[in-house]
Amino acid sequence: MSDKPPRKLTPVDQLIMGVDHIVRTVSPGSTRAHRESPAAKLDTIQNDIETLSAQEKKHIGGLMRINHTGEVCAQALYQGQALTAKTETIREAMHESAKEEEDHLAWCEERLDQLQSKPSYLNPLFYGLSFGIGALAGVAGDKWSLGFVAATEDQVCQHLRSHLEQLPEHDEKTRAILTQMLSDEEHHGEKAMEHGGVAFNPPAKKLMTVISKLMTATSYRF
Repeated sequence: MSDKPPRKLTPVDQLIMGVDHIVRTVSPGSTRAHRESPAAKLDTIQNDIETLSAQEKKHIGGLMRINHTGEVCAQALYQGQALTAKTETIREAMHESAKEEEDHLAWCEERLDQLQSKPSYLNPLFYGLSFGIGALAGVAGDKWSLGFVAATEDQVCQHLRSHLEQLPEHDEKTRAILTQMLSDEEHHGEKAMEHGGVAFNPPAKKLMTVISKLMTATSYRF
């Protein structure tokens, strides 16, 4: 058994890993969940998709496409913030949260496939924009970067609560996925504030809401 310490990653190593992460995030079928989907325990429900009307499937597919795009953006934000974080502790916290968000990405994609829907064609664009925003937040300082995480998670939680209200009562699988996602996102927001995040003021949150609405309106359809 070798006692050699793990090799320190070079900037080139980190660049290659970063590019690989980007490709896997925006390429359907490339992300693997670390946790089992909350819907898996409901696999005894036979032909659950057949209980949904064509209109219901289309609407739920649109909602899940929004959530999938949101998780693509989350990956980009955390990647950008980790790149410019001031301390190793915050950098590691960003990487940890991104890993947890990979579960959501995989769960949403799986449900989209079951609904015979596709992820948004605009995901690469949203990834690039979110990465830039995340990097800028990191440059501003860790407390602002963490505050941005908390404010973003608050927006995501609002979307998830709204989507849960719009689901048909008999769509138990989608409901199970979104309920677990909501719990995780609330925890991420709380953790960001516990690490020293600064609460954003109402004008900043309003601007984030406008941007969020633009993303949801486009990804629902495309």
